[in-house]
Amino acid sequence: MAADQARSGGAVVAFQGNPGSYGEIAALNAGAGSGLLVRETRGYPTFHEVARAVESGEADYGVLPVENSLMGAIHQSTDLLTETELHVTGEVVVRVSHCLMALPGVELSDIRKVLSQQPALDQCTVLIRKHGWQPVAKHDTAGSARDILERGARDEAAIASRRAAELHGLNILQREVEDEPFNFTRFMVLGRHEPAESDAPHKTSLLFAVRHTPGFLLETLSELRGLNLSRIESRPRRDRAWSYLIYLDIEGKATDPQVALALAGVLRKASYAKVIGSYPAALEPVS
Repeated sequence: MAADQARSGGAVVAFQGNPGSYGEIAALNAGAGSGLLVRETRGYPTFHEVARAVESGEADYGVLPVENSLMGAIHQSTDLLTETELHVTGEVVVRVSHCLMALPGVELSDIRKVLSQQPALDQCTVLIRKHGWQPVAKHDTAGSARDILERGARDEAAIASRRAAELHGLNILQREVEDEPFNFTRFMVLGRHEPAESDAPHKTSLLFAVRHTPGFLLETLSELRGLNLSRIESRPRRDRAWSYLIYLDIEGKATDPQVALALAGVLRKASYAKVIGSYPAALEPVS
C-alpha cells in the first residue's frame, strides 16, 4: 500500500486539529519507517471526523493520539477503535516540546492571558503560575496561535509547537516551557487496509472482553504468558453497564508463532475480541 501511494504521488493523511498542531506533525511523519510518502495533510475538528475521512476515502490514512507519556491514555481515541473497521497500520511517537509565543514585539511583561488546549496548559503550570497569567482553554494548541494572530491580541500568548509559531508568524518568547521534559504522545496510523508485510519490529493491538466470572480474566490473560505487553488497560463497554473491554499492546507480529498461539487462546476464551492491528513499531520519536 505504501508503494502504491508513493507511485500515485503520495498519500493524504488526516489529523485532528489545525496546521501546526502535534497531530499535524504526526501526520507529516505517518510514513516514518514504512516508505509511505505523505503528499498532503488535512485537519479535522474531531477524532470521529478523522476516522470518517479515512473510511470514506477522502483521506488515505489518519492519525489519532492514543496515549501521552505524562497524561496517560487518551480514552476518546481508544473508544473510537472499537467503533471503526479501520486497521492500525503504524505508529508515530511525537516529542511534545511546547513553546510560548506571541505577536511580534510583545514582551513577557505585556502578557495577561495564555491560551492553549487544556492538556498543554496542565503541562506548563510552573510557567503560568510563576507569571500569574490567566490560563484560557481552547480546542487546539495551534488554533490558539492562530486565534491570537487573527484578533491581534497583544496581551495574550499561546502555548503550542514551534511549527505553529512559524506557520502563524508569531514570535517564540520561550522554548521547552513544559514542566517535565519527558513528554511524548503516541499516535496510531489508521488505514482501510492492513499494512504490507515487513521485517521491522512490530506491535499487535487487541481489544477483548470476557465473561464476568471469578478468575476468568486472569485465566484469559495467562494465554499471553511469555509475551511482553507494552500497554494494558480496561475501558467501560458502551453497550453494557459495569462490563469492560481490555486493551492490550503486544510486542511482536500477529503471525509470529508465539503471538499467534497466544491470540488464538485469547480468542477462544473471550466473549468479544478484535485485533485492531499488527503494525511496525515506532523506533524513534519525531519532533
